[in-house]
Amino acid sequence: SKGSDLNLCQMIACVGQQTVNGSRIPNGFINRSLPHFPRGSRFPAAKGFVANSFYTGLTPAEFFFHTMGGREGLVDTAVKTAETGYMQRRLMKALEDVSSHYDLTVRASGGNVVQFQYSGDGLDPTLMAANDSRPVNFSALLARVIRENRCKEEEALMPRDFTLVWDEIMGKHEKDMAKTN
Repeated sequence: SKGSDLNLCQMIACVGQQTVNGSRIPNGFINRSLPHFPRGSRFPAAKGFVANSFYTGLTPAEFFFHTMGGREGLVDTAVKTAETGYMQRRLMKALEDVSSHYDLTVRASGGNVVQFQYSGDGLDPTLMAANDSRPVNFSALLARVIRENRCKEEEALMPRDFTLVWDEIMGKHEKDMAKTN
């Protein structure tokens, strides 16, 4: 509604076909859409086509057809908002005793395991977006992979050694990212 191509066309050229329930305006008054039109008329104007633009102005019949579609949109928005809110409430009520634990399992209040790993992969979606608008925080993900999948035969890295390895890996990653952008 803020200057899309459709809005510009409706302002300058013509408003176009109006719909109710996803189809052309139905007959509702003795086999016609409005008393203004002849019975059984299938002309575009009689079935909700608005040939005028908002600039030139709508005829009374065109205005009426346009308000039919607008009213449907308002009712649809109100009903869907209520349905979505009620669905959200029911979902939250059903899951209120479920929580994520430190061992990465999801458990009910009685301690029963609902899911062995939070979100299927153990990654918290709230921590997935980086500040630089990339969808994945690669530094945090790489640190976790290294931490959880360390080879048991290797010696643990000292902090200074880890920093060197880290800078080397991230340097390669940054170069790869620069090539793709």
